[in-house]
Amino acid sequence: MTRTVVVTGAGSGIGRAIASTLAGREWRVVVTDLDGAAAADVAAALPNPDRGHESAQLDVTSAEAASAVASDVAGRLGLHAWVSNAGISFMHRFLEAPVERYQQTVDVNLKGVFVCGQAAAREMVRAGVAGSIVNTASMAGKQGRVPFLADYVASKFGVVGLTQAMAYELGEHRITVNCVCPGFVETPMQSRELEWEAQLRGTTTDGVRDMMIGDTPLGRLEQPEDVARAVAFLLSDDARFITGEALAVNGGAYMD
Repeated sequence: MTRTVVVTGAGSGIGRAIASTLAGREWRVVVTDLDGAAAADVAAALPNPDRGHESAQLDVTSAEAASAVASDVAGRLGLHAWVSNAGISFMHRFLEAPVERYQQTVDVNLKGVFVCGQAAAREMVRAGVAGSIVNTASMAGKQGRVPFLADYVASKFGVVGLTQAMAYELGEHRITVNCVCPGFVETPMQSRELEWEAQLRGTTTDGVRDMMIGDTPLGRLEQPEDVARAVAFLLSDDARFITGEALAVNGGAYMD
């Protein structure tokens, strides 16, 4: 039986890799993104198109929009898994960080995980599906020693805690909830962060990149596919007795 998974923030970067990896396995993937055109492009390029992959535009900060997508997918295809991956970042020194940016970061990175997880879980419970939810956190959700990203750190610590709270309450419905904590991932978002951090440190993007690699025992920048394979594991039957975990996928850049 083909199972269906919704992936948020899948128009590029980690989300795109997650969608592609899952489509290459046993999943029918519904690609969602705030940029509906980007989501459609990703869905059209996924492997195993005969499974009927789809796309949808989704603002993860909207409970109504998340519920509409979850209800539609559950009603037509069955909803077996949900990956809350959408996220944003901005870089500022803490003393100069605008409150508006804090609110935007928390809305997307934390509120988005809350409303999407709630929408997905409601449909799974209604249908009696022993589903799986995976949230994208960060190694910045396990340590505050991350420069210029105080609002991002706060949001990702929140994702780790929310994942545990969801796992505890949804366990009785046989729904597992876990999160992945990536490190220095080579994505368009990281490219922007390299430029911001280089300016804030008074160095070059190559200098910041070398610093990231130096902090990673496995000696390279993480690729989106590294994260995607971990997500695939957490959605697999091999992980059915794992819940409430924050899985570090960072090449050893942070160990706990």
